[in-house]
Amino acid sequence: MTHAELLARLDARPRVVLGETPTPLRRLERLSAERGRPLFVKRDDLVGPALGGSKTRKLEYLLAEARQLGARKVVTFGGLQSNHARLTAAAASMLGLEPHLFYFEARPKALTGNLLVNELLGARMHFFPLSSKRPRPRSLESTIRLARLLARLRVGPNYFIPVGGHTWSGALGYVRAAVEIDEQAQALGIGDAWLIVAAGSGGTLAGLLAGLRLVGSRLRPLGIDVGNLWKDFPASVACLATEVCERLGEPLAFAPGDVPLVEGTYVGEAYGRPSEAGNAALERLARHEGILLDPVYTAKAFAGLLGEAGRFGRGEPVVFLHTGGVPALFA
Repeated sequence: MTHAELLARLDARPRVVLGETPTPLRRLERLSAERGRPLFVKRDDLVGPALGGSKTRKLEYLLAEARQLGARKVVTFGGLQSNHARLTAAAASMLGLEPHLFYFEARPKALTGNLLVNELLGARMHFFPLSSKRPRPRSLESTIRLARLLARLRVGPNYFIPVGGHTWSGALGYVRAAVEIDEQAQALGIGDAWLIVAAGSGGTLAGLLAGLRLVGSRLRPLGIDVGNLWKDFPASVACLATEVCERLGEPLAFAPGDVPLVEGTYVGEAYGRPSEAGNAALERLARHEGILLDPVYTAKAFAGLLGEAGRFGRGEPVVFLHTGGVPALFA
């Protein structure tokens, strides 16, 4: 399938434009010299409202669907410093929808970072403290079902968005982005580069896998798990990528073994908490290139880029998909 053919199928789906694209794909000059390979960054941290971030691309499809269904309230959930929750609040407010954000932790004494931005945006934040003991990993799908039920009980009729926008319609945002990145990479002569992305709920990775395969791209995606949250995580990503292709009229199947994912290695102590390697990666990118990551998500993914250099081959180009998260720096 050509880029134009895939974009035509995407254009047939409801979408509301929330940010300016394409976002820049730029070479990291100093780090490239230091690491001995061409390194690039895709600046999806620059897209969208309220300090931006990659979830904007997913919300363009999700909130278009919400408006089409006549929803008045939008509900989603995530960690305390969830960028997805912040962007859902911002985009919903822009469209005249009422945002409700669920957190399965105690309300902090002071609202900082993304939580402060949510308050400024007028989001209704609901806190449900759970046991301090780390629960056994659940499947992503079962967690979404429970949160959906709670949203119905607490808020009433609503348009429910799973954590990270993990639905086939949300993943369309990164099918579209896959076309954009492939075109930019080819123009720069790096059409066979590695493409590194943080994987929290897996929707971004699923959309990229589907989009890149549909257009026959030579880019090689690799997800860096930043949470170690979900049971059978590769299976969830594979299932979503398969559904995306089916919805776009191309029955391509993905198996768990097809999902390029580094699990557990770069998580650190836990999801939502900084790691030593992540902090070091954050400082390195800031001091070499003047680009800021967030300490609990993109910093861990960039640590994965640095730590997995051995698998990339000597001198092969690598693209880092910067998905945003600056407000968490101020938490």
